[in-house]
Amino acid sequence: MKKGTIVLLGVIGGILLFALIILFVYRGSYNTAVSLQEDVDKSWGDVGASYQRRADLVPQLIETVKGAAANEKDILTKVTNARAGIVNAKTPEDMEMFGREINTAINLAFEAYPQIKSTENFATLQTQLEGTENRINKARSDYNASVKNYNSHIRGFFNSMFLNSETFPKKEPFKETAGSEKAPEVKF
Repeated sequence: MKKGTIVLLGVIGGILLFALIILFVYRGSYNTAVSLQEDVDKSWGDVGASYQRRADLVPQLIETVKGAAANEKDILTKVTNARAGIVNAKTPEDMEMFGREINTAINLAFEAYPQIKSTENFATLQTQLEGTENRINKARSDYNASVKNYNSHIRGFFNSMFLNSETFPKKEPFKETAGSEKAPEVKF
């Protein structure tokens, strides 16, 4: 073979090798960008799922607590009225009638006062609300972390040359609502 042919084949081989390396780097960069983009979308979906959990759970918890509190109020009212009747009873028949009312109201023959559970229900409601808000905060933090990873990848020196900015646009992290840095006032 002539030297010119060997040089030409070497140049062509070098160009093909360079093209393969570029193709390999591009494919890896592209696949990583796709994977990170999907992570961002999944993380945002988790934020939405946490919002939905709150929207589903909170009204149910509130109605449960309201129902238990109303039921306890009704029982305590009946027991208090029956006890007041016993104190004011004039005959043994009156005492017996008010005694039956107490037993019916609290469903127990001997109990000084019914056990109040609405306080526990309110504590459970508060715990559930706190847990739900913590889940939302965690989902937002995870979203922001995945946005950071994605944006860091697509904005890297070589990746920014290879990746189409329309296919892989920069993502925005979760941003707080204006004024949310101020603590809300709690009034009773």
